[in-house]
Amino acid sequence: MSAPAPSRARVLHQARFELATLLANGEQLLVSLVLPLGALVLAAYTSMPALGEGRRIDLATPGVLALCIVSAAFTAQAIATGFDRRYAVLRLLGTTPLGRSGLLWGKAIATLGVEALQWLVIGGVGLALGWRPVLAGLPAGLLLLLVGTWAFVALALLLAGVLRAEGVLAVANLVWVVLLVGGGLIMPVAQLPGPWAVVAQWLPSAALGDGLRAAFGWGTIDLRALLVLGVWGAGATALAARTFRWSD
Repeated sequence: MSAPAPSRARVLHQARFELATLLANGEQLLVSLVLPLGALVLAAYTSMPALGEGRRIDLATPGVLALCIVSAAFTAQAIATGFDRRYAVLRLLGTTPLGRSGLLWGKAIATLGVEALQWLVIGGVGLALGWRPVLAGLPAGLLLLLVGTWAFVALALLLAGVLRAEGVLAVANLVWVVLLVGGGLIMPVAQLPGPWAVVAQWLPSAALGDGLRAAFGWGTIDLRALLVLGVWGAGATALAARTFRWSD
């Protein structure tokens, strides 16, 4: 009887499988890539919504990069995990040598792979449309990518671990729309209506959007944005660990 592959190899194989599954899903590809591309073009060539002072393409592109993270780390992962739980995929994989921790690491790596593809495509289109990012802000942008991914994957697992698959599908898509319209992703918090801006500034979406605009627009790291994302990530991780159910 042959021994199982090393844990690193198991995780990488699972990550490749998860990545292929996400990219093969037409609905998730629409949310993760096609809609962000449409949002970028509309934001660049229209006057609505108001994005504040500065070139619209320089303000819009970081916001769409933030939208990509929400799409891949939250919406896509919540829906995929919810249906995997419904069909007992999570429970079965958790009993294999991969284990539950290996399964979660595979999902995390696959999410980063999707985000890398998103950033290459969106960033390339943004550059073609005239985006001129401050390259000194790239390390800060990558740090926000990692922390933001952690926060939104944790929120995705929190949602997918307690609701039935159909509920996850509805709520995840609704949250995506709400955050797109008023979550501070493409439209900076400063441009939101006064009372809502007070609330929105504490959302992880607003922290991610404003943080990436600061990184690529001015080459600075927004410590407040990192703190907000870190608090959401830690809180969602703790709650998901307590409430996540591996099967219906």
